[in-house]
Amino acid sequence: MPRSNPQTKTLKTASAKAPPVSALALPQAVPHPLPEALVELIADRFRVLGEPMRIMLLDALRDGEATVGELQTATGSSQQNVSKHLGVLLRAGLIRRRKQGNFAVYEISDPDVFVLCEHVCGGIRRHLDELEGMLTSS
Repeated sequence: MPRSNPQTKTLKTASAKAPPVSALALPQAVPHPLPEALVELIADRFRVLGEPMRIMLLDALRDGEATVGELQTATGSSQQNVSKHLGVLLRAGLIRRRKQGNFAVYEISDPDVFVLCEHVCGGIRRHLDELEGMLTSS
């Protein structure tokens, strides 16, 4: 099944139904029921992504590499806080780091994280559209 480009997707309206989970393009077959070890790995990934600052950092890196100082400016957070969350993202394999002179430069190493974000954003949009429809119809 070919994977779609998340940048060309449009958000669905409330009248459009979401595709069934089985219809989503997955990079490879996922066993069902999920083995316990895989469940733990999936939960770990969601815990990493469950922190708003990490989502902000990933979003800031979406357009290209950046230093800690640039990410500090982009997020409005302290250098210590940015560095702490970059460390978590680095250990999770979502970003990579390279040295450039006296600076560490970070970039996305797993662009599939944005596919997940697009799915989540699409789900949120559908939910908000449904709520808006219920409010305007009463």
